[in-house]
Amino acid sequence: MENSASNPSITQALQAQAMQLLPIISQELAAQCFRQIVHQRIAQQSTEQTQDEHVQVVKTQHIDKTYFQGLTRAQHPQFGSVMIKWQLSDGVYSIAADLTHEADILAAVNASSKITDNAIAPPLLAYHCVDVQILGQLQHLVIVVMPYYPNGSLASQLTASKHLSLIASQKHHFIMKSVYLIANLHQAGWLHNDIKPSNILLDDSFDSSLSNSEDNSSTMPNLLLTDFALSQSMTMANSQPHPAGTPAYLAPERWQGQKATIQSDIYAFGIMMVEILKGKRPFQVSDNSNEKSKAWAIQHCQQPIPKLSSEYGHYQCIVDKALAKREERRYREMDKILIDLKLLENS
Repeated sequence: MENSASNPSITQALQAQAMQLLPIISQELAAQCFRQIVHQRIAQQSTEQTQDEHVQVVKTQHIDKTYFQGLTRAQHPQFGSVMIKWQLSDGVYSIAADLTHEADILAAVNASSKITDNAIAPPLLAYHCVDVQILGQLQHLVIVVMPYYPNGSLASQLTASKHLSLIASQKHHFIMKSVYLIANLHQAGWLHNDIKPSNILLDDSFDSSLSNSEDNSSTMPNLLLTDFALSQSMTMANSQPHPAGTPAYLAPERWQGQKATIQSDIYAFGIMMVEILKGKRPFQVSDNSNEKSKAWAIQHCQQPIPKLSSEYGHYQCIVDKALAKREERRYREMDKILIDLKLLENS
């Protein structure tokens, strides 16, 4: 996968295609009563799996085996402000991160959370599959509609500028709420397989302007998991020839071709926990690296577990067990992390 931001010719080619595609996408959304349509992202991706980071705009080598995905904001008379994920493909090739798969899992997760009365993910407001004529070809358009969350994701709170204003109690809140979310997802029978701050949404209760206040109980947000494109039922999880997910959060065993497990989600949480506390990921790979996959594998499999500063040293035992290189030495379930975190609170 190639980041077109560093390749002007690719950027221009994608922009030219977007100029042709987006008006038709807008027309289809308008037919579904969406208004004030604003396209925020469009990507062209290959049906072949890749291990690179998700990027804003993507262009691949094999045009005949690609599909488009987009993210669009809009208003709807029934749903209000919404975020629309859409996917456009010719239906010939199997798509690994198929949006239909994600919609099915989101519906199942929502159904489970209603039973337990504990929200795990945003509600699935609408789901449409339509065939559209684009550039002389019949294309399959999948649309998934969810509420728009103006406070964005946890990743937005971990930027260099905002992280400085987060106090210890808020960081602890983000960690605790993330544990609850992932534990509830696992109890519902699902692996997420792409745990990271950008896949955790903040609900509308969060007021970032009050984040430096010690009395911030009213500003603490609830969190929701999103992006279930790589999620699997625990009974169906299997090994893959290339580890799917975001490399900065992939467990060592995933780089060795082993199947996704609760422990691989726990490892990703451990990376995120360090990121919440320190404001940066524990492992880094140079953007100029010629062999990024190999470099990431070395980082996760060989580099030592990061050490926290004395300010957050009381979390070190949890980080050590969440990020254990060997799967059998890691926490067995998220509930055990929750117990240890509550022990820290009580002490």
